[in-house]
Amino acid sequence: MAVPGSLRRQPANRGLVSHCTHHHIVVFLLTFFSYSLLHASRKTFSNVKVSISSQWTPSCLNSTTPELRPYELWNSSHLFPNAEEATLFLGTLDTIFLFSYAVGLFVSGIVGDRLNLRWVLSFGMCSSALVVFSFGTLTEWLHFYNKWFYCLLWVVNGLLQSTGWPCVVAVMGNWFGKAGRGFVFGLWSACASVGNILGAFLASCVLKYGYEYAFLVTASVQFAGGVIVFFGLLTSPKEVGLPELGADEDEGSVEEDANRPLMGDDDVDDDDRNYSIQAADSDNQPKAIGFFQACCLPGVVLYSLAYACLKLVNYSFFFWLPFYLSNNFRWKEAEADQLSIWYDVGGIIGGTVQGLISDVLQKRAPVLAVSLLFAVGSLFGYSRSPNSKPINAVIMAITGFFIGGPSNMISSAISADLGRQDVVKGSSEALATVTGIVDGTGSIGAAVGQYLVSLIQENLGWMWVFYFFILM
Repeated sequence: MAVPGSLRRQPANRGLVSHCTHHHIVVFLLTFFSYSLLHASRKTFSNVKVSISSQWTPSCLNSTTPELRPYELWNSSHLFPNAEEATLFLGTLDTIFLFSYAVGLFVSGIVGDRLNLRWVLSFGMCSSALVVFSFGTLTEWLHFYNKWFYCLLWVVNGLLQSTGWPCVVAVMGNWFGKAGRGFVFGLWSACASVGNILGAFLASCVLKYGYEYAFLVTASVQFAGGVIVFFGLLTSPKEVGLPELGADEDEGSVEEDANRPLMGDDDVDDDDRNYSIQAADSDNQPKAIGFFQACCLPGVVLYSLAYACLKLVNYSFFFWLPFYLSNNFRWKEAEADQLSIWYDVGGIIGGTVQGLISDVLQKRAPVLAVSLLFAVGSLFGYSRSPNSKPINAVIMAITGFFIGGPSNMISSAISADLGRQDVVKGSSEALATVTGIVDGTGSIGAAVGQYLVSLIQENLGWMWVFYFFILM
């Protein structure tokens, strides 16, 4: 009879603490805040949609137009005849961004496994900051308004921002093993939610001066973060003479069983160990795994499809929650931005708690399934939230707990599990590729969802949008 997995992995859990160095802490913080800054710049766009919509419609249809501006100059920014068409175009920009982001993820994962992860991440952060500055600040300062130019910039921005997630997950996967990965990655995956909170805070602070300053602040901070990452990030333990993950795993096979995804059955451990035979004869410098080979790894396609449905809902809240609160409850835009933070707070707590539970149970899938069942109920409850900010915030946080938590787990801990399973043992260069496939498939689902959300909302109303979320 095989020894229970929980007993086999006890020494690995103790090793997690003993092998943690200050380099681990620095890597944790640098990757955490690098992706937080990328998300902050995305959140800025969703938080200023009302202001952008007002700027792109005639002055007779909005009350926020400065009276000192000459009429000819104001008339030049008439991109749309009414706010409804402006809103639809904003939804189209979200879709364009997510489609280009999804395509970029598939490519960035492959590039990240073949080039220096630090270079790729730093380049993506700095270049994306310049594009965000051009989109929201430079065009407003020059009073240049063009739909095709906006679309082009957002395509480029999606491609550049896609370099972030595969790189940071791969770096974290290089430094942190399976022992306690659910908790560590659950806590670390709060970077996206922290970025949302940071973006909402920065935007609400300077929005009174004009939406262009919200883009200016977040782009500047992101560019500075890219410079810090370039000079400070260590992509793997071997750069400082520490043993790589897996170097000492063969002794007692403590983590050999742990380097596979927690899909369910523990009984297949002994049968599947022959997968590592090929890796044992490989060179000291492992080659990157191929794209189609990564797609055929156990669990990759299933989790990718599940993440497509889940990310559709999660990103709909990300892109549309401040707009929904302003539009449905008639709350001020700055107040709606601040209130939307509670969804991300719920996601932070959810990812950490559920990751810890999955470590204790040594299974991830049951935790995800139970959480998503509760998510259906929380979505139904939030769709009927009264016009009360405290009540709305509480239900919003609960919804974020059951939606954001599973989303964080799949995109981080489970992606790392899939990229370091026995099939590719000895080839850590599968991490970025697998992460790109999972997140890229999820982004395709999210991209389709953003267009459907705007379409359903325009024709059927917000209640049917929530029914669509429940179905997903």
